[in-house]
Amino acid sequence: MTEPAEPTGSTRRTPTAEQREDDPTATAPGGDRDPVPTLEQGDGGRAGRFWSARRVPAALLALVLLGAAGLLLYDIAAVRADHPAMRWRRSLADGLAERHLDDVAVLVGAGIAAAIGLWLLLLALTPGLRALLPMRRDRAGVRAGLDRTAAALVLRDRAVEVPGVQSVRVGVGRRKAKVRALSHFRELDDVREDLNSVLEKAVRELGLARAPALSVHVHRPPKKG
Repeated sequence: MTEPAEPTGSTRRTPTAEQREDDPTATAPGGDRDPVPTLEQGDGGRAGRFWSARRVPAALLALVLLGAAGLLLYDIAAVRADHPAMRWRRSLADGLAERHLDDVAVLVGAGIAAAIGLWLLLLALTPGLRALLPMRRDRAGVRAGLDRTAAALVLRDRAVEVPGVQSVRVGVGRRKAKVRALSHFRELDDVREDLNSVLEKAVRELGLARAPALSVHVHRPPKKG
């Protein structure tokens, strides 16, 4: 049985917010989505440091190795074709045959080669990007970082809002945030206590994976004259 058609020009009352709340089958817009992550959440996995691509050292090393290998292969091919070896290779071979291992030139060359090798190993085994602080991970596929300069600016802006603070210098590292403030009125202990309270909250709001420890120092400005 079909329902009777509504007369032309008639009006229909649209469902309101109250009706949606009463209807158990109704869902709010975006109800199927996950809640927005907050700074207190951090179950997206371990937030490690960001690794630097180090394209410039890698490109320089590749160019040096490519040039040396090409020159050596060219000289070997020339010798195989009954041409004399290059003068630099003959001189190098004669020098290595005549010099002893305790010779100064040999020791200096070995030291330079060892230093370059250690530097390359250090670049390969360390993440780099020390200026980028990893933030807490709220999603497994998302990583975020905060520049140390930006973090220092945020802490400085919060610190200058404390009553009695005249100027502030903030330095943020991976493990510690150093704050040096000048107070022109109020007791220094009171200013230091307020700074600790404000900055501890500000550090939590930064959302860093590893919150840096605060080091707050408050002094009087130097007297003029």
